[in-house]
Amino acid sequence: MTRPDFRSMQARELAPFIQHTKIATGITRDEIVAHAEEAAEYGFGAAMVPGSWVKTVAEVLAGTGVPVASALDFPTVGVTTSAGKAAEAAELVRLGAGQIDIGVQIGWLKSGDFDAFRDDIAGVVDAAGVPIKVMLELPLLTEAEREAAVELSIEAGAKYLKNASSGQIETASPANIRFLVERAPEGVLVKASGSIKGYEQTIELLEAGAACVGTSAGIEIVTDTSNETTSSY
Repeated sequence: MTRPDFRSMQARELAPFIQHTKIATGITRDEIVAHAEEAAEYGFGAAMVPGSWVKTVAEVLAGTGVPVASALDFPTVGVTTSAGKAAEAAELVRLGAGQIDIGVQIGWLKSGDFDAFRDDIAGVVDAAGVPIKVMLELPLLTEAEREAAVELSIEAGAKYLKNASSGQIETASPANIRFLVERAPEGVLVKASGSIKGYEQTIELLEAGAACVGTSAGIEIVTDTSNETTSSY
């Protein structure tokens, strides 16, 4: 499949490649409704919201063509039981989520428990039945662990490989996106995440092969008015 020439695109045309993200403590109903309305207005690729607000956002976005995405086992990654993670994934889908980003069990990977690492992801894939994005936290891994994490995630049925959960782990780098793209088989995509704040940075990540980027600075990026005060997600 031929990828677009991103540098020839106007900033506003990048919206379908951006997952408009609002993950924070204390989000109000008015704020989450406004976020959903922004996703529809600008035509973002998805509205990424906390699980507690999935039902509300799905209702706002009904008929717009903009999917609802959510995240689980996050922002503290790898603390939820496999059964709990699978159950929550199924509930999020029931409420209206069409995509789910999940934390993976980095500790199990580092302990050599590869089967458990893979099965944890596979349980979510099976329970959800929607595209699952695995947040691999690449900066926390050795080279061998990176290779294993990618291979096991693909075996588990993950639809997207994601470099990191947020800017708390990494400012998304083209090098790490290329690392994932080079190892992703046909049908597996790559999402970039982590302190993505500007138009030029977004272009570089998309040119590196990302299918989409997750950021809370979506409006600033598509209007090319970004600044350095945006949150790290």
